[in-house]
Amino acid sequence: MNTSVAVSSFSQWLPAGLGFADFIAALAGLAVLLTLFAIWNALREASPFERRFAEILERREALKRSALVRPRRRQRTDPVGLMRTAVTRLNLLRSQHAGRAREMLMRAGMRSPDAVVAFLFAKITLPFVFGGLVLANVLWLHLVPIPPRLTLFAALAGVFAGFYAPKLYVQNAAAKRAKQLQLALPDALDLMVVCVEAGLSLDATLVRVSRELAGTWPELAEEWAITAAELTFLPDRRMAFDNLGARTDSEAIRGVINTLLQTAKFGTPLAHSLRVLANEFRAQRLNKAEEKAARLPALLTVPMIIFILPTLFIVLLGPAALRTIDALTGRTTSHPTVVMSQPQAPVAANSKGGAEKR
Repeated sequence: MNTSVAVSSFSQWLPAGLGFADFIAALAGLAVLLTLFAIWNALREASPFERRFAEILERREALKRSALVRPRRRQRTDPVGLMRTAVTRLNLLRSQHAGRAREMLMRAGMRSPDAVVAFLFAKITLPFVFGGLVLANVLWLHLVPIPPRLTLFAALAGVFAGFYAPKLYVQNAAAKRAKQLQLALPDALDLMVVCVEAGLSLDATLVRVSRELAGTWPELAEEWAITAAELTFLPDRRMAFDNLGARTDSEAIRGVINTLLQTAKFGTPLAHSLRVLANEFRAQRLNKAEEKAARLPALLTVPMIIFILPTLFIVLLGPAALRTIDALTGRTTSHPTVVMSQPQAPVAANSKGGAEKR
């Protein structure tokens, strides 16, 4: 009774033509729509703007929490920081050795700011390390047999080896890198010819060639990319080419630089000059391969004399030498005699044959 009264009183507030059942159905439909919209909003992928805005909010909250938290005073020891501190206290970064070391490391492809620090630190610490290892071997370890009277000379040799080891390592790396640059230069010049004939400028050509050579010849690709960047922001283009020659220290690269400067100065066709250089460098590479092949017989002579000829002489002249020694010493060689046994006929057969003759 009360329920029907409440429904009838609520129906008076509804618009005309709309009953209480219609109102309940409308509320149910609205609830279904809201549920579907919530599910769609949860499953849909956020737009880049919303995702970036959420990341900014999270970053701000993280910075706020990190600012409120009291920072710890514990510091992590950085090996590069320790090396830099030692080198700075010894004032080695302002010496002439630092400049020469920077040039050597640059030619070896080590352009990190910490490379010079590590090189100088190794140069001042490795002598003590190598000398200490030699003394420890003589006194306690005995891994390498060194006579006691040569202990001082062995320690000095270890000190000198530790002093020159970083320099030799960097020079070897620079030589290998220069060889890789020279091998990659003909392919790079061919690609530059294609790009220049297609209408690209020198800067765009270097960028495109460095991108194409990144997988096969990364050394030359890196140099081309650096040169293209320097051509963009340096006031004089000759400075970029001079820096390229100083970084590589290669005769072939200097030839390319001179060609590029001459074409820019006199207006000669760049594609023709690059094609001539590519053919020349490819011919030089072929000539070097032929020289190595021609030196091969001479290089194989010494191993053949040391390892093959002595064995051959022993096999061929050994029996003759043994017979000569036996003849000179009066020894006689006894050869085993083989006695051949004659087959004997059976006696019964002979006696039977004689009886038949009789």
